[in-house]
Amino acid sequence: MRTLPTAPCHRPSRPRRRGPALAALLAWLPALAAAQLAPVARQEVDALLRAVGTSGCEFVRGGTAHPAAKAQDHLQQKFDYLDARGLLKTAEDFIAKAGTRSSMTGEAYAIRCPGTAQQASDEWLLARLKALRAARR
Repeated sequence: MRTLPTAPCHRPSRPRRRGPALAALLAWLPALAAAQLAPVARQEVDALLRAVGTSGCEFVRGGTAHPAAKAQDHLQQKFDYLDARGLLKTAEDFIAKAGTRSSMTGEAYAIRCPGTAQQASDEWLLARLKALRAARR
């Protein structure tokens, strides 16, 4: 007859070694999870970009006024850059990181619309975002 040990067998644990490929994949997982902007946020940003392009306003950037279509193109490029790197989660992120100021000089953007006083671009964009969300309800 065979006897069973009274205490379970225990091997000292040692750290698992992972190959370099697995370690690289694990390092990228958080970035991959953040890489996708939520569909609703993407729709909001697209609507904001269209609103910029069709506004008829001038966008003051670097001390120079630019037509709405040029402003839309510029903001689209900034959006594409940030989105490709997973740096945006919400439309507010887009406004704060792309639509508020120059990423090169730090100078704030402004908007001049016919019949209204010049205002900060983030105020203008946030007002449009609020209106978009109100219209969806």
